Amino acid sequence: MVAETKKLEFGAKAHVALNDPKLRANFRRAMDGLMTKRAAQFADVAEWTSLRARGAAVRANALAKLPELLEQLEANCRKNGIQVHWAETTAEANAIVLGILEAAGAKTVIKGKSMVTEEMHLNAHLEKHGITPVESDLGEYIIQLAGEAPSHIVMPCIHKNKAEIAELFHDKIAGQAYTENVDELTAAARAALRGAFAGADAGISGVNFAVAETGTLVLIENEGNGRLSTTLPPLHIAVTGIEKVLEKLDDVPPLLSLLPRSATGQPITTYVNMISSPRKEGEKDGPKAVHLVLLDNGRSRVHGDTELRDTLRCIRCAACMNHCPVYTRVGGHTYSFTYPGPIGKLLTPQLEGLDCAGDQPHASTLCRACADVCPVKIPIPDLLVRLRTESVRPTSPGAVKGAGSATSATETLGWKGWTLLYASPLVYRIGTRMLGWFGNLMPSSAPMLKQWTSVRTKPKFAPKSLHELAREKGFCDE
Repeated sequence: MVAETKKLEFGAKAHVALNDPKLRANFRRAMDGLMTKRAAQFADVAEWTSLRARGAAVRANALAKLPELLEQLEANCRKNGIQVHWAETTAEANAIVLGILEAAGAKTVIKGKSMVTEEMHLNAHLEKHGITPVESDLGEYIIQLAGEAPSHIVMPCIHKNKAEIAELFHDKIAGQAYTENVDELTAAARAALRGAFAGADAGISGVNFAVAETGTLVLIENEGNGRLSTTLPPLHIAVTGIEKVLEKLDDVPPLLSLLPRSATGQPITTYVNMISSPRKEGEKDGPKAVHLVLLDNGRSRVHGDTELRDTLRCIRCAACMNHCPVYTRVGGHTYSFTYPGPIGKLLTPQLEGLDCAGDQPHASTLCRACADVCPVKIPIPDLLVRLRTESVRPTSPGAVKGAGSATSATETLGWKGWTLLYASPLVYRIGTRMLGWFGNLMPSSAPMLKQWTSVRTKPKFAPKSLHELAREKGFCDE
C-alpha cells in the first residue's frame, strides 16, 4: 500500500508545488546562485573537460573492480582497527547500528549529514528504541526541527527562506526570540548544538569516499560538525553505500576538486577529514571505537547491469538537481523518496523498484542539462530512457527491480495497431479517415488517451488528413 501511495504521489505533488509561489521563489533564488557559482569555478573549459574525464575514469575503474576493492577495504580497515559490518538491506543496517549503540550503552547520538542514513530512515528507528539522534549539520538540524525530510542532497533545507527558519527557531528552541538575522539564527543553532556534541554517547556520519588501498574514510564538510561528530564522542559509526569505494588514495584529489566546485561553487570545502583508525595510545582525541557499515540495498543488482552501473558513479554533488528544469520548479519533496532530482529519478526506481517509482523516469524533459554538468559523466538521460523501456519491455530478467510493471495488454495491442497503420499507405488512408469519422467518440479514459487527458483536454481528430487539406488548397499534387 505504501508503494502504491508513493507511486501515485509525484503527479499530484508536482501540481501542488507548481502552484506554490513561495516555494518556486525559494528554489529559483537558490538555484540561480548555485548555477552562477559553479559556472565561475569551471570557467576554463579545457580544465573542466580534462578533470571531468579523470573523475569519470576514477569512478568507472572503482566500479569495474568493486568486489575486489570492497574486500581490500574491509581487510585494511580491520588492520587499522576499524570494525566492518555488511548490510544487504536497510533493515539489516538499522539493526547493526542499533546493536552497536545498545552494546555501548549509548542513549544520545550526534549525527553528521548522511543521505544513506536518510535512505535507512535511521532516526525513526533509533527513536523507536529509546535512542535520541540529533542532526548537527545546520540544514539537517532545521528540517529535523520541522519534522521534514531533506529536499536536496547537499542543502537539505533549501526549500525554506529565512523567515520560515526564524519562525521555526522561535517555536522550537526554548527562549529564542524571533529574528531574521542570519548570523543570529546560526548562533542560536550553534548554542543549541554545543551541548549535544559534548554530551553525545556516539557519533554517526556518512562517508564521501572509502579508500581501499589504505582503509581510509574521507568525509568533507563546511561547518566543522562532521569533525566534531566523528572525534568528540567515544564511539563513531560511519555508514555508506558500497559504491563509495575508491581504489587508491591518489584517486581522491580529482574528486575533491570536482565535488565542492560542482556542489556549492567552492574550490574546496572548509574541512576534509580522513579517518583511518580509532584513537591510538598516546593520542588526546578521537573515538575509542570506529565502525563502518557497508550498505547494499539493491546496489549489487544495479552494478550487475553494465549500462545501468554508471548510476553508481554518482559523488552526490547535486549539480544535476541545480540545473534540472523539473527539480528547480517542483522541489525535492515532490519525489517522495530519499534521492530527488535527476539522479533520484535514476537511482530510486532501481533501488525501490519500477513498480513503486516507475513514474519518476518520465518526470524528465531529457534536455541533457544534467548530463552536461555531471562531474563524473553519468549519461542520465540515456539511462532514464533505458528505465522507461524496462518498465514496459524488460530487456533481461532480474536486471531492474519491478521491470515490466507498466506493461499493458491493451496498450501493447494499441501500439501494434499503430505499427500496422503506418506500415501500409492503404491502411493508413483508411485508418485516418475512420479516425476522422469516429475518433471524437472515443472516451477520455481510453488507454491510449488517459495519460494525455489526465492533464489536458482530449484532442479532436480532424475530418480530413493534413495531406488532403493541403491538396484541396493546391499546396501539393495528387
